[in-house]
Amino acid sequence: MRRVGCLVLLVALATLALISVDFLHGWTAQGPLERPATIVVAEGSTLRGTARQLEKLGAIRSDGSFLRRARVLGSDAPIKAGEYVLPEGVSNRDILALLQSGKTVNHLVTIPEGMPSILVHERLMANKELTGTVPVPAEGSVLPDSYAYKKGETRAAVLARMQKAMSGYLAQAWAKRGKDIVVKTPEQAITLASIVEKETAIAAERPIVAGVYQNRLRTGMMLQADPTIIYPITKGKPLGRRIRRSEITAVNDYNTYAMTGLPKGPIANPGRTSIDAVLNPAATKALYFVADGKGGHIFANTLEEHNRNVRDWFKIRRARGEIE
Repeated sequence: MRRVGCLVLLVALATLALISVDFLHGWTAQGPLERPATIVVAEGSTLRGTARQLEKLGAIRSDGSFLRRARVLGSDAPIKAGEYVLPEGVSNRDILALLQSGKTVNHLVTIPEGMPSILVHERLMANKELTGTVPVPAEGSVLPDSYAYKKGETRAAVLARMQKAMSGYLAQAWAKRGKDIVVKTPEQAITLASIVEKETAIAAERPIVAGVYQNRLRTGMMLQADPTIIYPITKGKPLGRRIRRSEITAVNDYNTYAMTGLPKGPIANPGRTSIDAVLNPAATKALYFVADGKGGHIFANTLEEHNRNVRDWFKIRRARGEIE
């Protein structure tokens, strides 16, 4: 009888050991996922609800067994909202660790230098991975850059990061401004930087262009920047045609062909190099510049020299067949 009892005990212990081994093995063993998959954990999601998602996705064999193992063998840290990529064959243990880590997939939305706010708004609203709505941001309030976001994040949160980046960079750059610059406030700096941004795509030219405009402002000359003509018409979008004579002479708060001084406000969202150029412009006597036919500009100190450069530019355009 004693032998039978011992045998039963041994069988029970062996069975318990096998169950324990299987329990442990099921936690660390390769899972059933046959190819990488993505799971989105919404804000406020519970581990139980997420386990059901994991089972439907084929990442775990059973939500119940996953939860039991997680309670006994896993950390009690909460899972974090976001989008996660589950690798092929990921174990139950590694799934829980990933969901608790917050190592979510980051997507990027890029705002190029010189993009006007109306196009920033359109870019954010066209992004189907973001939620909610935002108004058109104030012109010049967004710092051009690439911004990471999580799937399902609000557009307002992403825009707030863009605007915080601009205010932070402007404060930093303003503190390092030159002593004799013509702009007197950070707001004026952004306005002039937006014009510099739209006038040249060559970063090395921006301090010189900023120097030209500083000279013009200081002497009371008109800035005569073509992009300021276009802004009231399209809010910064491409005009798609040549500027009309009536638009050149139009009187408004932006057209620097019909007013002295700075326009009412920015005409785009300038990048770091344009902001830096305005706050530390090149020391130059130039008052004029015109395209050089090679993608850049040629600068002149006098009107006579400038007119000669303009004639040379027209010769280049005629040779290209752009004008008669």
